[in-house]
Formats: sequence, C-alpha cells, structure tokens
Amino acid sequence: MIYLDNAATSWPKAPGVAEAITRFLTDVGANPGRSGHRLSIEAARMVSTVRELTAGLFGSPDPLRVVFTLNVTHAINVALQGVLRPGDHVVTSSVEHNSMIRPLNALREAGISFTAVACASDGSLDPADIEASITPATAMIALTHASNVLGTLLPAERIGALARERGLLFLLDAASTAGCVPIDIVADNIDLLAFTGHKALLGPTGTGGLVIGERVNPARIRPVFQGGTGSRSATESQPPFLPDLLECGTLNTTGLAGLGAAFAWINATGIHHIQNTCRTHTRLLLERLQAIPGVSVYGPRDASLQTATVSFNIQGMSPSRAGQLLDERFGILCRVGLHCAPRAHTTIGTFPHGTIRFSPGVFSAQDEIAIAADAVECLNREARCE
Repeated sequence: MIYLDNAATSWPKAPGVAEAITRFLTDVGANPGRSGHRLSIEAARMVSTVRELTAGLFGSPDPLRVVFTLNVTHAINVALQGVLRPGDHVVTSSVEHNSMIRPLNALREAGISFTAVACASDGSLDPADIEASITPATAMIALTHASNVLGTLLPAERIGALARERGLLFLLDAASTAGCVPIDIVADNIDLLAFTGHKALLGPTGTGGLVIGERVNPARIRPVFQGGTGSRSATESQPPFLPDLLECGTLNTTGLAGLGAAFAWINATGIHHIQNTCRTHTRLLLERLQAIPGVSVYGPRDASLQTATVSFNIQGMSPSRAGQLLDERFGILCRVGLHCAPRAHTTIGTFPHGTIRFSPGVFSAQDEIAIAADAVECLNREARCE
C-alpha cells in the first residue's frame, strides 16, 4: 500500500505520537485544571507544555495566546465569529477551502460581507488584487496559506505586511502548511493563525488551535462557546482572559498528548529539513506526471512554489474512476473530487468533476512516488486506448 493522501490526514504519524497517547491514557487520564490532585496537575502540566511548544513553533511570544480547538475549521470559526461585527467586510481568495467560505457565507446573515479575489489559473495571488478589494468597511484579510487543491503557496508575508499597513487584521489558514512550511506570526504580521494537528503537524485528529497575535485585544473577541473552564468558577460569565475566554469544556487532552510528541519530533527534525524532503518528493512527482501525454497537471508545477500537493487529471478517465483503480489495482491511496474547495476548482476549470490529488508526506519514499507515477502512466495508456 502506498499512502499519498497526506493533504487530508498525514499517515503514518510522527514517532512517539502513539506512545504518548497510550501513556496519557494509561498513566494520567485526569482532567487538567478541574481538580487539585497529582494526576490533574500532571495533565495540566502536559497541556501547558504543548501550549509552549505550539507558541515556539509559530513564533508567538506568549503561550497563553494559543487557544486549542478541535481542528482548523473550529479555529477559523472562532476567529471569524469572535472578531467580526455587523457591517464589517472581509477580503479572501478564490481558492479557499469550505472551512473559510462556509462560515463567511453564514455571516452574511449577521451583516458581514466578503470579497473573494480571483486567483490565477495556477492558484497564485497578486497582493495588488487584495489591496484593490479593500474598502472603508474592510476589517480583515482572511486567506489560506496554501491551496489544498493545488498546493500553491499564497504570499502570506507580503499580504500580512499589507494588512498591517492598512490597519486590518490578518487571519491565516495554515491547515496545509503548519508543520512543513516555516511560519512566524510576528515576522509575517499574522494576527490570527488557525492550524490543525492531523495534517503536516503529524499529530492526531481532533487537535488544532488558534494562535492570537499581540495586536488582538482579548476584549474585542466574543467567545463562540461558553462554559466551564476550571477558572473563575464563582462567576457565571466566561473569564475575560486567554486562553480561558475561548476554551471551555474538557480539552482533547489525549490528542494533545500525541500532538506534543509530534511537535517534539518536528523540532528535533527541523521544519526546513521536512520542507526540503517534501519538495524533493514534489519535484519528482511533477517531473514524472508532466512527462505523460494526456495527463494535465494543475498548479504552479514548481516544487519551490507549492506544498507537496499535486492535482492532475487523466484525459478520458473521470477522477473518481481513476481513484478507484489506483486503490484497487495498485494499492495507491489518494483523494479525488472537489476536495471541499469548489471555488478552487472553478478557478482552475475543473468544476464539477474535480481532480486526482497525490499528496506525499515527509515519510513517503522516492520509490513509492515512482511506482505511483508508473500507475498513472498505465491508466493513461488504457484511457487513450478506449
């Protein structure tokens, strides 16, 4: 079996993740911040350590501004619903995942509008087009860091600088980049960084978070959920300080234990090494697929301008059929269709059928990528003969 679906969920996970989860469940298991006994204190210490690791990975000077969520979609909703107010306008892009577009559409009912700036056919975005879409009502620029369909890296640093110059908040969806692309919320002028733990961060599902920059006043944020925090229990109002303002109910402590182990592995390995490994995989995949007549490859087609996410189609064969054959005949696991990003497919002209998406990860092997390309070549020959 060859796993090329890391853009959906990474597998295998980082060394130590499963062991950390087992250890927490076996030896700790208590609820952090809810009791005063030794196991609760140990659980709280673990959560605090993972908060510090998260802050360090993303360049946040204050670990208390790391809010844990269930995933990046949860984090984006917390950011959009918590910060925006009726009359506000948001600038986004035409390659966004539904995790951004659906909340923005829902917020129209609250009097919040948005403009989706058209990206080029390779998914690239000109910051000048973002600037041209800013209006007096614009309060935020909210973008994906990289397209989950094309892998195209959007110019986050330049757009962050633009947002800072114009006095706007910058929300970055790092679902596809956290763990495989260096991110620094201070240097990149990011005010709200949403991430998920189960993709390139190599951690468990059900983990993620929102890193809140120093420019965002907690008093400005309206909590999406309210409930127990283990702090200020005598009051019936949500505590006004971070992270308690935006964290309520029992955290996924089991998942966070695994995420902490993933962070430790990433720190020991190095983000740049991970990025270079994934670029090597991407370069080989692009070279092989583009050399096959009848195969259309989308995106920048340049490993230095994208993540290890490559979308393509085989002429004469639907993506769904190709995906089925790749799995059943060749043992190659990938994702096909619209990838929860219909606007991105509209942008590149592949809506409504979508594409075949290969997404190797840091643990993929070069020979696996070569075998996958051979399989595509075989399916392409069959499609051309039909």
